[in-house]
Amino acid sequence: MDRAALAQLIDHTLLQSEATAEDVQALCDEAVHLAVKAVCVSPSRLPLPPGVPGPDIEVAAVVGFPSGAHRPITKASEAAQAVEDGATEIDLVIDLALAATGDWAGVEDEIRTVRDTVLAPIVLKVIIESALLDPGNIVAACLAAEAAGADFVKTSTGFHRAGGATVEAVAVMAQTVDGRLGVKASGGIRTAAAALAMVDAGATRLGCSATAAILDGVAP
Repeated sequence: MDRAALAQLIDHTLLQSEATAEDVQALCDEAVHLAVKAVCVSPSRLPLPPGVPGPDIEVAAVVGFPSGAHRPITKASEAAQAVEDGATEIDLVIDLALAATGDWAGVEDEIRTVRDTVLAPIVLKVIIESALLDPGNIVAACLAAEAAGADFVKTSTGFHRAGGATVEAVAVMAQTVDGRLGVKASGGIRTAAAALAMVDAGATRLGCSATAAILDGVAP
């Protein structure tokens, strides 16, 4: 995979709570320079200035981030406001307590609440915090997301102490959704080798903050 192809799999990400409007503008400027697929920011940093980051780059906003411990109606409201403010993609954190207790019907219901609020063509990615889950529960989380109408399943917020994306988790997710949904690997991907390993395992999108360094490690 060459540099341009890899760039088109990357959501260039800035989610630190202290990120300023100037930091987000710098992210967007870099996204244009690197020709990535999307930028991913906190919903409170929207709307972006007119014309930013450009017509060929999607704008993703996180919802229920980073804990997932929000009521479904709150997540739906946050998602709706983000879309009104210009987001074309939503990255939603599931209720991790529901996942921990195996309440997959509850997980499906909360995802559906958001999906019913932000309809296609808005892209809905569901963050399952795969590092917290064994393979069987990764499968269950993916199936709940699919049943609720999600477009992607995503490994991680990158903020949980359990860790971020792993090749093993991505492989389980990709096998489970089998091309019916996209798979986004996110959390701890900082080198070209790590990014390409995630793609080889089945990732169809990557969430990265070290995008420039990653792309510098790939042949043009």
